[in-house]
Amino acid sequence: MPPELHTDTRTRLLNAAAEMIAASPGEDVSLRAICAAVGVKMPTLYHFFGSKRGLIEAVIERGFDMYLEAKASTESSGDPIQDIRAGWDAHVAFGLENPGFYTLMYGTVQPGYSPAAQSRPSEILRSITRQAAEQGRLVVTPEQAAAHVLVANIGVTLRQIVLDEEDRALSVAIREGVIAAITGAAALGGDSDAVRDLIERAAARPEVLGPTETRLFIEWAQRLDGA
Repeated sequence: MPPELHTDTRTRLLNAAAEMIAASPGEDVSLRAICAAVGVKMPTLYHFFGSKRGLIEAVIERGFDMYLEAKASTESSGDPIQDIRAGWDAHVAFGLENPGFYTLMYGTVQPGYSPAAQSRPSEILRSITRQAAEQGRLVVTPEQAAAHVLVANIGVTLRQIVLDEEDRALSVAIREGVIAAITGAAALGGDSDAVRDLIERAAARPEVLGPTETRLFIEWAQRLDGA
């Protein structure tokens, strides 16, 4: 088989599978239907993907490629906490726009297994929480912060997919609750909103006080309001 035909057939099989899965979120897709859509026999599909699991993993990989392409179009604000907010909203938006892909990417659970492609967006999130930790803005480790954000983000997105209805208010409320928990704002007193605003303003513009002074200000503000 010529190399260009080899690539074209694999791509067409992958596209057909992705389209059928996206059209019927949560439903089983027939391999025979995929082959019929492309005009090939079952042995050809097995030649390229080895098994149904291999095909599904290739579709999941395609979903994560789409997801990361969408995220790449959003520039960093320079403020890691604000970037967590923007990333959360982008995650939910992708899930609602692509429920077929999303339910494969995050909704199919198998104990002890996670698609290799999941590590890519997770590492991006951890890099943001590490930046927040370096600025002294977390009360948990960067790894714990990333886990809190991701688990809650997935749960909110899947709930909206299951209900087939966007719930922006719920998403924002849980997003802010998670951010408050990982930054310590949930433990602050009655003026927590004002304190959080000052902390975020200082962190967003460290040149005003200076890097060292900014870190000290954030630490002292959190201690005083927690006292």
